[in-house]
Amino acid sequence: MLRTLLFCFAVLLSLVTQAQPTASPGQRTYCNPLNLDYGYTPIPNFSVSGRHRATADPVITLFKGDYYLFSTNQWGYWHSKDLYGWKFVSRSFLKPHHKVYDDLCAPAVWVMGDTLFVFGSTHEKNFPIWMSTNPKANEWKEAVEPFQIGAWDPAFFLDDDGKLYLYWGSSNEFPLYGQQINRKTFQPIGQPKEMFGLNDERFGWQRFGEYLDNTFLDPFMEGAWMNKHNGKYYLQYGAPGTEFSGYADGVQVSDKPLGPFTPQPHNPFAYKPGGFARGAGHGNTFQDTYGNWWHLSTMVVSVKNNFERRLGLWPAGFDKDGVLYSNTMFGDYPHYLPTGPADHLKSRFAGWMLLNYQKPVQVSSTLGGFLPNFAVDESIKTYWSAATGNKGEYLQTDLGNLSTVHAIQINYADQDAEFLGKQQGTYHQYKLWHSLDGKKWKMLVDKSQNKTDVPHDYIELTEPLKTRYLKLENIHMPTGKFAISGLRVFGKGNGSVPEAVQNFIVLRTEKDKRSAWLKWKAVDNAYAYNIHVGISPDKLYNCIMVHGSPEFYFKGMDKDLPYYFTIEAINENGISTRIPVVTAK
Repeated sequence: MLRTLLFCFAVLLSLVTQAQPTASPGQRTYCNPLNLDYGYTPIPNFSVSGRHRATADPVITLFKGDYYLFSTNQWGYWHSKDLYGWKFVSRSFLKPHHKVYDDLCAPAVWVMGDTLFVFGSTHEKNFPIWMSTNPKANEWKEAVEPFQIGAWDPAFFLDDDGKLYLYWGSSNEFPLYGQQINRKTFQPIGQPKEMFGLNDERFGWQRFGEYLDNTFLDPFMEGAWMNKHNGKYYLQYGAPGTEFSGYADGVQVSDKPLGPFTPQPHNPFAYKPGGFARGAGHGNTFQDTYGNWWHLSTMVVSVKNNFERRLGLWPAGFDKDGVLYSNTMFGDYPHYLPTGPADHLKSRFAGWMLLNYQKPVQVSSTLGGFLPNFAVDESIKTYWSAATGNKGEYLQTDLGNLSTVHAIQINYADQDAEFLGKQQGTYHQYKLWHSLDGKKWKMLVDKSQNKTDVPHDYIELTEPLKTRYLKLENIHMPTGKFAISGLRVFGKGNGSVPEAVQNFIVLRTEKDKRSAWLKWKAVDNAYAYNIHVGISPDKLYNCIMVHGSPEFYFKGMDKDLPYYFTIEAINENGISTRIPVVTAK
């Protein structure tokens, strides 16, 4: 009888928890966007231009030796031992009287003692705070119902003196708010207090719009998160809009948990306006099991809907002067996973370059205007689609020369997807071939029996491989057509690294010192450039990757501060030396 009960319990757990890709033996790296089994938007009005995967507003919390990841509208959560292999736990946190689509929208997650707590966004006093001492087994109960503060984009912070605080706000009119909460009864103490708002007249990066031009709306402030470091309180926030490449996280600092707060000179501290997948706003900053800091945040797709988004993970930390930073240099290239204490001011980029940017492509078929080279143009917003989702549809990429391949990332796009909401039991299957001459092919990766959902599958090869051609062959799609926004091959070419950039000029005028026009002479054999920028020569903490152009309009500056720049050129063989730092006062 006992054996039967144990068997039934094991079956139940297998239904609740769906395994996701785990680190292969010797797995050392990961690649953004994170390869999670993202749910599809559950909101019909958000999918009129096509059903699609979507999540945002993430939190990772370390609890009893495991990492727990919650994000918007996933009908559950993930846990992991290593920040790479994630397992999904299916769970709705809504009750029958909650007549809403949003299930844990922009959730607050925090730990007190041996208990994990979760609270989702609501404008009403109608949502419980949930608690669990065993979230891995999906065991939850209400800590209080309902919680007496209607808080959108909430974040709870437990201070080291045992006091609990709540921060919240998501608006282009109102500031962030903060309030102390009784940690035993969860009743509010005192009245809400205004923390601070945006100031886009001073801070250029806070202007609304893809081009920071404040065209039709005022900027949004949202996504509060609090950390304490060396006695200082760092209240973080997202701005100016989740649908834009410049979506970023800023921070203000105080000696007290409810302020007053002062902007950190280095702002935004999490910023990724260039590259394949852009955006680094509305997330959280946490420590891994080795004490290293990381920043988790929202990345932008915004094709089928403004709120089509993914998640990214960046090395972060506090420098010797207490400046909070997030290192997004080569932020969507392979990075090393944590293996021990590390200095995150030193890049965790693996050094494997993109080998097939705008290189020749062959395909089995093409649907309408979803052209083949959209799969290698380094934009998650564009994609190639085959005419069908049938077995045998393929995409072939030519590296141009014999190259050393270390890793491949396969980014699926949603074309004619049929799902709304989180789906269970879905999976991708494919075969990845390689060839020296494009005629004789050998199997590189066989996932024809895969049973997991891998929308941004990342394969680190056990041993580097010298090859020239790779071919991705479809076996099975979970829904829709066989469509790829990025077949990205990483490694080293066999040629020369680019020459250093010449004639780099920063044009910053008195008319609007939030903005500058950056220009330089194009480097013949470079496909991209990294612009490093900061508020002092030794704090060039932000990085902007620019593809295929010798100019960039940088509109993200504090008008009251001088800025410092350097630049490097990039190709499949490596990175040029940086030029001497240029000052723009």
